[in-house]
Amino acid sequence: MSSDRLKEKIQQRDFKLNSLLEIAVAINGNLPPSELLDQYRKVLRHNLGVERLMLFTREENWSCLMHYGAEHHEVPQVSDLSYFYETGDFVIEVQHEGEPIAFLLAGDVSEDRKISPVIKHMKFIKTITNLLVVALQNHKLQQESFRQIEVKKELELAAEMQSMLLPAQLPKNINYEASCFYKAHQQVGGDFYDFTELGDDELMFCMADVSGKGLSAAFLMANFQAYLRALFLYHRKGLEAMIRELNQQVMLSAHGEKYITLFLAIYNRRTRLLQYVNCGHNPPVMADAQGHTQLLKLGSIGLGMFDTIPRISVGEVKVEPGSTIVCYTDGLVEPENEQKEEFGIERLEKTILVNQRMSTSDLNTIIVQSLNEWKGEMPYTDDLAILTCRFF
Repeated sequence: MSSDRLKEKIQQRDFKLNSLLEIAVAINGNLPPSELLDQYRKVLRHNLGVERLMLFTREENWSCLMHYGAEHHEVPQVSDLSYFYETGDFVIEVQHEGEPIAFLLAGDVSEDRKISPVIKHMKFIKTITNLLVVALQNHKLQQESFRQIEVKKELELAAEMQSMLLPAQLPKNINYEASCFYKAHQQVGGDFYDFTELGDDELMFCMADVSGKGLSAAFLMANFQAYLRALFLYHRKGLEAMIRELNQQVMLSAHGEKYITLFLAIYNRRTRLLQYVNCGHNPPVMADAQGHTQLLKLGSIGLGMFDTIPRISVGEVKVEPGSTIVCYTDGLVEPENEQKEEFGIERLEKTILVNQRMSTSDLNTIIVQSLNEWKGEMPYTDDLAILTCRFF
């Protein structure tokens, strides 16, 4: 071998080692994918003389990540792997765990070359392409990891804010006591309850559920809760008028994409009358001291289903001493056991009657235990909220 030929081989070897080192340094420096691709293009096009190149990677489908030496309309839309094996270009396949994750198509534009640089530098091109593709995959995984961390932080903040919106303490006095149980299916949920005393004689309590789950449901519910409380504090009207206003607010906030079911009640301890409206919600169970139950069903359709609610019925019941009202969301009655049978309202009614002498807190515990025993290993599929009120 002549000294010139040997010198050329040494120079090529040094260039390739330096190129690999530069890309490795760029990868370790966490450079963005666009800069890594620029370095890759420079090495293959300008230093090795590869005239035509298309690099395909897979997301949902195969797409061309970068190309040169071909017009944009010449870059194919690839839906089948067979294309890569039938093309006239040189093909380099990059695999991960036995599955292809990238294809490099490389070739020549000039026809007067004695030997294609792709053939001449094939081993090096394979090495540098593998290095690049793995780095791009790792960058993608890292970005996804960062995104998940940010989402987790946002969810934790949203869950903390949501817990602050729910009543921290429920009253227990000579007139009534109330207790609650809440379990979000995801980190944040779309269920909501409230219990607020309105002066000396009246109190308001409610249970609501947003269609859907997650952040969007939680944010809609937070907006709804704020508006509901504002209505009671500053714009107190009759129940029918308040329901119509709440419906308009849900339509404005959700744009018809979600709706809210709501049970809303006002109790007067002096007259012992309970007025309520059930807007498409699971009917609360009212049990008296003699062992009779009734479901509080009167009301209307859910909020946000239509621009205007066509008809609203306001229910009114006399609350005898010792009566218990259990409000809940569908996460309580819809879970199924292994035989695909729902827990159901009848089973809830029986559980309430058998344990009615217990405190409201203990009754909630028994209800949840009964549900868990019923569903066994079957998972929760929805948010679960219970608000139990006892009237003396």
